[in-house]
Amino acid sequence: MTSSVDYGRFDEGRAVNYWNLDRTIRRELRRVYPEPAFEWAEPRLAAFGETVGHTIADNADYVDDHGPELEPYDEYGDVQNLVRYPAEQLENERLAYEMGIVADAFEAPPGRDEPMPLSHTLAMQYLLSYADVGFDCPVAMTAGAALVLSKFDDGSLEAYYEGLTARDYEDVLEGAMFLTEKQGGSDVGANETRAEYDEEAACWRLYGEKWFCSNVDAEGTLALARTDGAPDGTDGLSMFLVPHADPAIGPVTKGDRLEDGPLGPDEVNDQLYRRLKDKLGTIAVPTGEVEFTGATAFLVGETENGFEQMTEMLNLERLSNAAAACGVMGRVLLESKIHAANREAFGDTIDQYPLMRADLVDMAVAHEAATAFTFEAARLLSEREQTARAKRRSVETKRGETASAGERAAHEYRLLRLLIPIAKLRTARMAVDTASYGMEIHGGNGYVNDFVTNRTLRDAQVLPIWEGTENVLSLDVLRAVEREDAHEPLREAIEERLESVTHPALAETAETVESEFRDLELALATLTGADAEYAQLSANRLAHYVFDVFTAALLLEEAQANLEAEEGRLALVAMRFVTNELEDREARGITSGDRFALEAFEPIVRYASVEPESLTNSSQ
Repeated sequence: MTSSVDYGRFDEGRAVNYWNLDRTIRRELRRVYPEPAFEWAEPRLAAFGETVGHTIADNADYVDDHGPELEPYDEYGDVQNLVRYPAEQLENERLAYEMGIVADAFEAPPGRDEPMPLSHTLAMQYLLSYADVGFDCPVAMTAGAALVLSKFDDGSLEAYYEGLTARDYEDVLEGAMFLTEKQGGSDVGANETRAEYDEEAACWRLYGEKWFCSNVDAEGTLALARTDGAPDGTDGLSMFLVPHADPAIGPVTKGDRLEDGPLGPDEVNDQLYRRLKDKLGTIAVPTGEVEFTGATAFLVGETENGFEQMTEMLNLERLSNAAAACGVMGRVLLESKIHAANREAFGDTIDQYPLMRADLVDMAVAHEAATAFTFEAARLLSEREQTARAKRRSVETKRGETASAGERAAHEYRLLRLLIPIAKLRTARMAVDTASYGMEIHGGNGYVNDFVTNRTLRDAQVLPIWEGTENVLSLDVLRAVEREDAHEPLREAIEERLESVTHPALAETAETVESEFRDLELALATLTGADAEYAQLSANRLAHYVFDVFTAALLLEEAQANLEAEEGRLALVAMRFVTNELEDREARGITSGDRFALEAFEPIVRYASVEPESLTNSSQ
């Protein structure tokens, strides 16, 4: 049994260890990591949680007020594309990269023979987002670019891969992904950037503009462009790596840039960073407009296969977005718990009042649900990539084993294709809603820039936009169902989890989920036979429905395992989630006499232990 957390002993949600205080992420990572990997990672995640809570969080507040600045030209009018960063931002970068936030998932870290699963970089990004979603963007894109090169590069870009996965800050190259064009936006197939092969220089050159380029001065930028004669649409796009500096001088690392200063006129790649966007939030990441004027670029993989290759990066980026959303929710929840435990009104702290207790319970349940769903998807992605790595390393594999593993991987990837866009679209919206209400809990102070809730809401607001809006992602969910029959592995995954739920305390909740699962199957069958217009009209509702039912089954499975280990807290979380998201309550629950939020406040909000017997007795 574990003791509850006394949030009243903290003044605010900084100068603390975010890993130690967040028992939700600790539980989820113990579940999704292979056991040896978790044993190795736990002390390092604790150390990172300490660093984020004590140093990175304070630096992030400073960077929000003193963000990067762009100097496109030098004093002579020559293009230099210089982005100046405050020292606090550079310190955050050094701390995060040298603690392995990207490197550990690609190259075996000290003390291990194999790289960590991709869920490890997502876990560290989750903790980083307690402090700064803006900085998490370059981290996520660095990991995404490394993933693309690891899968599609023929070895000619090894120096760039080594920089993207470097552990020493001086050797680090950051990644980026330039997709958006003014006329295209989410319609990537409308991109007009051209790639021409320069026979004399024996290289590719890009011409065109990109409109919303986060981490604008990255040395490892991936961009899509259309070669001469390529077909219209996404089928005609190829992927290129476009360095910040002229490749003739070799990859320019962080150490090079810190030591040597701005690039000289002959060292700049042929591109212009026109301006940085004046954004609502995520100030730490410089987002700008880029004009390619013959920029030297390296083809990645095969021509006209760029969009398919980019989807591999998008899968990781979307889960990074979801992990960041969960981290935002964790920080807002922590700040809200601390404030409510200390703020007195009418003679008592406000966390003693029923309405506030209900709010904190539901915020905590939403955080639990978002984190469970996100890291279940992260587990599947990690296993897929580890299988792919093993296959690339394998020299001799029996034909039958290869076929069996291939079928299993394809089956799980169909499920992953469904879960990833849903994870991104739902958690992003949940983060915005949670951050907004966290501001309200703090009252007028929450609205003021002196307090972190102001920045948290501004930063969270980009999460539904990055990596595809909610409508775009909903259509992606529909494609996964229509083209890849992703509902089939979904059905099996939900059935398997519901079949594992046998504890009497969960029986009524499991019955509700089972009923909703059958209705979800009916909804899926309806849409697979519907006309395209109606299917698109219903796509967003379907995405949220899948999230609710799958998450309910997942939480019930975890609650069953916890009950078998003599702990009942997660059963209460599962019950509340199902009540909130799947039950139709008569008179909106007012006539029910339900006092769940008051009775479950201590275990759900403060992580107090719950005797399983008490749940069984109360349900009888």
